[in-house]
Parts: sequence; C-alpha cells; structure tokens
Amino acid sequence: MRVYFLLFVILVQPIFSQEKEITLEDIWAKNAFATQSLEAFQSMKNGDFYTILNHNSYGTYMDKYDYKTLEKVETVVLGKDLDGIKFFDAYTFSEDEQKLIIGVNLEPIYRRSKIGKYYVYDLNSKLLELIVDKNIQEPTFSPDGSKVAFVHENNLYIKDLKTKEISQITTDGENNKIINGITDWVYEEEFSFVRAFEWNASSDKIAFIRFDETEVPEFSMDTYGTGLYPADQTFKYPKAGENNSLVSLHIYDLSKKENFQANIKAFEQYYIPRIQWTKEANILAVTTINRHQNNLNLVSFNASSNEASLLLNETDAAYVDVTDDLTFLYDNSFIWSSERDGFNHLYVYDKNGKLQNQITSGSWEVTKYYGFDKKTKKIFYQSTEEGSINRSIYSIDISGKKKKKLSKYIGTNSAAFSNSLNYFVNTYSSSTNPTVFTLVDAKTGDELKEIKNNLNLAEKLTAYDLPVKEFSTIKTANGEFNMWMMKPKDFDPNKKYPMLMFQYSGPGSQQVANRWHNAWRHDYWHMMLSQKGYVIVCVDGRGTGYKGRDFKKVTYKELGKYEIEDQIESAKELGKRAYIDENRVGIWGWSYGGFMSSLAITKGADVFKMAIAVAPVTSWRYYDSVYTERYMQTPQENAAGYDDNSPVNFADQLKGDYLLIHGTGDDNVHVQNSMQMINALVGANKQFDYFTYPDRAHGIYKGKNTRLHLFKKMTTFIDRSLGDSEEKKENLID
Repeated sequence: MRVYFLLFVILVQPIFSQEKEITLEDIWAKNAFATQSLEAFQSMKNGDFYTILNHNSYGTYMDKYDYKTLEKVETVVLGKDLDGIKFFDAYTFSEDEQKLIIGVNLEPIYRRSKIGKYYVYDLNSKLLELIVDKNIQEPTFSPDGSKVAFVHENNLYIKDLKTKEISQITTDGENNKIINGITDWVYEEEFSFVRAFEWNASSDKIAFIRFDETEVPEFSMDTYGTGLYPADQTFKYPKAGENNSLVSLHIYDLSKKENFQANIKAFEQYYIPRIQWTKEANILAVTTINRHQNNLNLVSFNASSNEASLLLNETDAAYVDVTDDLTFLYDNSFIWSSERDGFNHLYVYDKNGKLQNQITSGSWEVTKYYGFDKKTKKIFYQSTEEGSINRSIYSIDISGKKKKKLSKYIGTNSAAFSNSLNYFVNTYSSSTNPTVFTLVDAKTGDELKEIKNNLNLAEKLTAYDLPVKEFSTIKTANGEFNMWMMKPKDFDPNKKYPMLMFQYSGPGSQQVANRWHNAWRHDYWHMMLSQKGYVIVCVDGRGTGYKGRDFKKVTYKELGKYEIEDQIESAKELGKRAYIDENRVGIWGWSYGGFMSSLAITKGADVFKMAIAVAPVTSWRYYDSVYTERYMQTPQENAAGYDDNSPVNFADQLKGDYLLIHGTGDDNVHVQNSMQMINALVGANKQFDYFTYPDRAHGIYKGKNTRLHLFKKMTTFIDRSLGDSEEKKENLID
C-alpha cells in the first residue's frame, strides 16, 4: 500500500516539472484529472470472483478475476465476438451467471431511468439474442434464468427464453396516465429507484407497483433545439401539496397466468417506496409510508393467501428515512437500520418482526450495511466511527460483540465483498490521496495486494502546486460545525483576503468530507480560485448529515431558517480573523445550495457582498411533493414554513451582487423558480445578473464547452465582485 507515498507526491515540490497555475481549460479538458476506476465492477454470486469492463479499439471486453489471487481467470465476453454490438456499458448476470443481459444505445430519460435495446447472451452457447426489437426498460432475469421481464410503453412483459414467447402481463399502460412496473418521476427522483417489479425466488410470481398518474398535475417546458419552433415537453410532476400518483401493489402468477391486486389495506399508506421478496418464495416484504413520511410500516404479504401482517412500525416526530438496508437472512430474520436511539444503527429482528437485539450503538452513524456471514455470524458495515467526515469498514458479531476495524487508513473507505465474505476490495481516498483499490482479508483486515492506484494523477497534479483542504471545526453561537478551508499557496497571515463560501446544506447532505476531489470538479475550480488569491471555505451547518438525528432534523418544517443562520454566523466568525476581508465575502451554491446563496444575499445582505445561485429552489411551493413534504409537510398545513424562508419574499433586501443561473430544460428544479425570483427582484427595483442555458437539465453539462462556459462566467463574476481593484478594472475592460 502506497498511501503515504501518495501523500508525499502531492505535497512535495515537483522535481521534473515547472509549477503552473491551474486554469479552467485544464480543469474541463476531457478526462483531465479523472481517477482510474474499476469500471462496471461486480462481485459474482457464485464463487469468490469479480468482473470488470475494459475497452479498446476492438470493442468492450469483460474480464473475470479471482478475489483471492487477483489473477485474471478468463475473459468472459469480447465485444468483437458479439454480432453488431462491439461496445456496451451495461450488463447483468443471471442468478447462475451463465447468461448476461447486455444494454446498447441506452438513452437517459430522467436522473436514473434509461431506455434502449437489450440482448441476452448465453455464455455457454455463445448465442446472442435481442430480447425484443423495441426500446425497453429494466429487463431482469427470473432467478432460474429461464425468463426475462421488462417494461415497454408502461406495460410489463415476460419473455420465455426457451420458447421465445412474449407474454404481456398488463394492458392498461398509457403515457402520463398509467405506469406498470416502472416508477413515476417523483418516485424515481426522491425514492431513488426505477424498477418497480420483483421476481420471487421460485420464478413463478412477479410483484409490481402500478402508478395511476391521471390526477397528477402536468408540467410543461419548451425544448428549443435547432428547429423552427420549440417542442413542448410535458410530464406529470406533483408539486408540494398537489395530487400524487395513486399506487397499488399487484402480483402476477405465472402458473395461473393471473394478475391480482395485493390485499394490504390494513397497513396501506400513501406511498409504497420499496418491495422485496423474502427468502420464502411466497412472502413479500412491502414498505408503506404515510404522506408526512413519519409513519412507516414494514408489511409481510403472503402471495398465496393474499393476506398481510405487520412486521414492524417505525415512527419519528419529524420523518423516517427510507433506505435499502433491509436484508433478509437465511431463516427470514432480517437486518434493519433505524435512528430510534438518535443515531443510525443496525438492528436484527426474527421472521415475525420481534426485535432480537441492537447490533451497533454509539454516538456515530452506520452509513452502509454490506452483509452477514452465516458461518461466523458476523456483520460487515461502514460507519463514521473515526469522525463524521470519514468512513471506515468494520465487522461485528450479530450479538453486537467482538467489533473489529478492517480498514487501515483515515479517509473514505468503501468495500465490495466476495461471495463468501472472506475478502473485499477496499476503495480508499482522502482529500490528499487519490483513489486506491486494495484486496483485504475480511477476517483480519490485512491488506493482501494493491489492485490499482492513481499515482500518475498524483504526480501530474504536482505540476500545479495545488492548495489543500484544511479540515477543522468552527464554533458559533448556534453550535460547532465541520469546516474545510483552502488558502492561497503563498498565504500571508498578515494580508487580508477575499473569502468565497461554498455549501449545499440540504437535509442529511455532506460537503465537508475527507475524500478525493469531487467528480464534478468543483474542488479543482475552488483550487484555481484559491491560487488567484481567494480563501475558499465550506461549512456544514445544522440540517446536514452524519452527526445524529437531532442535528439533521432540527430543520423540520422550516427549511432554510437554521441553515442560513449558520452560514451567516460562520461568515461573521470567519470575518473576525485577521486574514479575512470581512467586506469581501461571497457565497455560491447549486440547487439547494442555490436556495441558500439566494437567502444569503437577501437575509444576509449585510454580511455577503456577492452570491451565485445555480438552478436554485426559490420557493418550496414549486418543488416536488415527496422531497418537500418530507421536511415541510404540505403548504396547506405549513404556509409560514414555506414563505418565511423563501428568498422571493426577501428580494427587497438585496444589496450586493447577485448572479442567477438556470437551465431551461431542468425537469427537477424548474426554471419557474428563477422566473419567480426575477419577478420579485424587478418588483423591488433591484439590479442583478441572470443567465440561462437553453435545454440544459439540472446538471447544466450537455453540449460543447457548457461547463467551461458556466465556470468561466462564474469566475468573471467573482473577480468583479470580490477581486482587488486592479483585477476589477481588467475584467471590466474585458
């Protein structure tokens, strides 16, 4: 393991290359500072093997490796041998790993959903078969590998791979009305899943959720494109307080060729955010939750008798988070995570829902559950036990005893376990160490071998002599918060510097984390600004995650109130430092962060001289139901909570420089938010800057030079607002 060497490479003066300042063109050059990864890494279910994808001029190839030796066992698939495919990015194995589903020409729909052509490839016969000559979604093998279920135009189908017969399970699917087996927009965005159907273990039943969108209000936006007239894109989008899809749970019985609605009325609630078959072929676990999302039921449904019983009820004075931690063990007992003791921890229940014991405990959070080894009775998990900005890997007996730390270095560690749970591939990084992949013995935590590192990237970055993040905490009247700071490389404590604050601040989020530079390259941009003479700061205030339930949920029903107080107070506290120019303090953010920076330049106008808001929410009345009501209830119930912290209602307090940026194709945070803010600012006779990116979605990245243009615009704006007088003159002349 060369972690310490990596740290040395980054921090020492470069020997063979002359130092230079990083530029926007450097940052957004294609793959400029991308880290090497294990592409499309998958642990195999049969034996201690894993697969990864590689690409060359001949096409895509998938290699299989042995966890124990890290030696390549075989090349499973060569793209050049697949008739007409050559390159592919998506693949899934059948349960016995003798077949593959391969996706090609996949097109994104929204954040997680995609559509395209899919093939089945038989690894034994080498036969490649198009599932259907149509664009489909979410093709999924039955556990016995004999069939594939998929969705086409909102209806669910099954293809028998032996007879080639395709059966249509549902017939009422219709655009913007009925969806079978695929989630609607708001479920995909806020409950984080797309495939809403599941095979049972014996491959003779499929459970699926039906969405009736008929009464959901429709949102439309123009797509400008290159044609003579804009196109009108419409989709169902339930805003806070509006109608959501009516959801129902259905079972299709393959042996009877019957489709029936599951009787879960006794425990039915507003949403069905998860379904999962248990180890018993006819028992389905169904998660239902009320509209306020503070009362969750875990229901056991018997698909043979069409009867349901309650396994578990979880309540919270604020809201209950829906996770993917539910895991059924070999005897149908199950692992569950909960914040009931004030921090997120693991619990084990018997098959009837009786609590057996709390597995983990302490003033820290379990952030990921990896698995249970029935031979050793050990559970593997990731947590914040080494500080809320770090992630470490542990094992512990299911009884809650004999805990052992398995990761070696402080920073962000994540694990991909082998089938036997004897080994795992550890992915490690920190703010000063690019990602390193190592093989680890899961019993001892011993590192057996390095798989891949990013030494070349580390060495490349020495040429730029980049600043580093200094992690600390900042104490204000409202509490003590995690913070990082970047100082100019030639920092002089006797000199005063302008300060730019960056934040996101959304519920349960985290920006102050000890990990390698983020994928969107904001960190490199911050480093560039630091080299230009700015102090860059990020503070995670109240409402952010991984410091316990109370810290996170204090913002309930008042989004923006405590978060902006903490940014304002942190800015004031930092302004007292001798090297910060309190008269040149700016802030920027994206999405929720744009909401916050808009509040900062209005409610905090006496503190902040400048703000940039990219794709901001400006009133939670305009955002989607599931997310907003989780934290705010409905506008009808909590009007003051919605309005008392909307920057639209404080436009008249604007004093400093304000840049508002939005993509017109944003299906998530609609450009309507910025339009309402503009109207309020015009009504208050306030001057500001506004820029739109035609047809760009929430991420504002598609199209040639889009990101380069965006960050160049923001850099110029910051220089004009916060830069020294000479720099301002140059920018104004430009």
